[in-house]
Amino acid sequence: MRLSAKACYGTRLLLDLAFHQGEGSVPLKDIARRQEISLLYLEHLVAPLIARAIVKSVRGPRGGVSLLKHPEEIKLSEVIQLLEGQIAPVECVNNPKAYPRSGFCAIRDLWDAVNKATYGVLESTTLQDLLERQRQKWNLKQPKDDENQRSNGRDANSTAQVRNERNSRRRKGQQYIGGEICEKRWKQP
Repeated sequence: MRLSAKACYGTRLLLDLAFHQGEGSVPLKDIARRQEISLLYLEHLVAPLIARAIVKSVRGPRGGVSLLKHPEEIKLSEVIQLLEGQIAPVECVNNPKAYPRSGFCAIRDLWDAVNKATYGVLESTTLQDLLERQRQKWNLKQPKDDENQRSNGRDANSTAQVRNERNSRRRKGQQYIGGEICEKRWKQP
């Protein structure tokens, strides 16, 4: 089973919004820049999230999107199913009648167990859980002796140093976001 870019990018969009919750509406172009996702693709992804009342949109010069629900109320199972549809690894898991051998196929039982385990993880994980995991990963990469380098606590003198380090890491295929070093394939807010 492999999830598409919709699920990955949609989850990153929501995680970005969770990081900026309480700051008002976040312009999609800012999320697109931070996450290095096409603005057009984000506009496509945000529509079902708005329709399901997970995200709200505000138009105008100070417009953008923001979470309509609290992060602890948003289950990843809901998000993934909304963006991907059913997540079963094979068709016969959700529709046993599609495969005449379903009733006596041990392999189908294996795929059903994989499906239940995957759904269980997604159902038990909220956006708040993901936010806390991300913050923990960021804190593990922080220099323990330099509290001023935290993502929201930099002093004016360290800003230029951070900018130079960020540019250097980008050339090496890494990204420096909010005081954190991230691999190029995962762009945190």
